[in-house]
Amino acid sequence: MAITAALVKELRDTTGAGMMDAKKALTETNGDMEAAVDWLRTKGLAKAAKKSGRTAAEGLVAVKVEGGRGVAVEVNSETDFVAKNADFQEMVSQIAAAAVSASDVDALNAADLGGKTVADTITAKIATIGENMSLRRMAAIEGDTVVSYVHNAAADGMGKIGVLVALKGGDEAFGRQVAMHIAAVNPASLSSDDLDPAVVEKERQVQIEIARESGKPDAVIEKMIVGRMAKFMSEVTLLGQNFVVNPDLTVEAAAKEAGVEITGFVRLEVGEGIAVEKEDFAAEVAKVSQG
Repeated sequence: MAITAALVKELRDTTGAGMMDAKKALTETNGDMEAAVDWLRTKGLAKAAKKSGRTAAEGLVAVKVEGGRGVAVEVNSETDFVAKNADFQEMVSQIAAAAVSASDVDALNAADLGGKTVADTITAKIATIGENMSLRRMAAIEGDTVVSYVHNAAADGMGKIGVLVALKGGDEAFGRQVAMHIAAVNPASLSSDDLDPAVVEKERQVQIEIARESGKPDAVIEKMIVGRMAKFMSEVTLLGQNFVVNPDLTVEAAAKEAGVEITGFVRLEVGEGIAVEKEDFAAEVAKVSQG
């Protein structure tokens, strides 16, 4: 695979590595971006395995809670301008309300919204606003108490990041603090028990390679891995993270102190995971001039 300047730049932006190191990593991994990040980490050349955060999608995440059930939906638009449109926001609010009784995205698309299905409502809105839109995903959670939080709110109950937290015991004030923590820190899972085993194994292999680069004996490496994996778990799991409201406590310890059990959470961010398709300005002009 050809190693382009754009690929090198993307890897540099993602890891903070130098240009030559980024190019070498891509060459060693045949242009595989994910493998190149891991290669840099094993060589100690990646400053941080950061996500670029750049997405092609705009739109809104809306949250709705009724009783012990909370839902979050992501509805995408092409531009942020449309996300600020009152008609678009009203439609997103109605879709979130319909999601409370829907089981998944397919059921939500088929749900009734004032005599039309949600899917047909979105199609009609595309025709009137003149911009492509889609219902991308939906997530639901249940608990004794469900608390919602929206970050960067564009209107009531909707914004760029939507969070739901399910609790057993406690009050909504603590739940909201936890939801704000989740919005800011973005944990991968509630605890180590429900973290994707593939993610754990991948991190373990990366840490093994990093340790081997040090040249230490296998027995020492094994002890190093135990400590490093424990640190990894504390960084990516909600219950193991230091609570942003009180960094002296983990979220789990803060919950115990508050007499609360956190049973689950949902976090949706607009455009999360959607790849960006870029085209330079000169190419765009050339395309237009060719009709």
